[in-house]
Amino acid sequence: MEEASQQFLYSRSTQDGARTAISLPRVVIYFAVDPATTVTWRICADSELRVHGNARLWLTRHRSPYDYWLQPGETIRLERGERIWLSVEDDASAEVSVTSPHVERHRILRRWFTRRRAWVFGSLMPRRRS
Repeated sequence: MEEASQQFLYSRSTQDGARTAISLPRVVIYFAVDPATTVTWRICADSELRVHGNARLWLTRHRSPYDYWLQPGETIRLERGERIWLSVEDDASAEVSVTSPHVERHRILRRWFTRRRAWVFGSLMPRRRS
């Protein structure tokens, strides 16, 4: 392993207000963009897109006047909620990876239901006598 795993900033701050960097689980999606096709993608979490292989990748963002030509090995940061379009310049496919931190959705709501269920069912359960 030549590179250390990437670290993301944890959303909570320490008591002195500094943000801490810890290793979080990551989700990596690999796919290929074939010639003469355009792939569209809506980004669900802040991500990093990396180009692999030998083909240049064309990327455009919704509401951006600029297009990006990414060489193999280059990366670009993408923000949650963005819509992007990808295509290739050559007759070869471009291999792409999108890496984002694992986001557990509805965690607060799930924890609330778990606590309520334990409170309700815990009070209805017969108690053991010692």
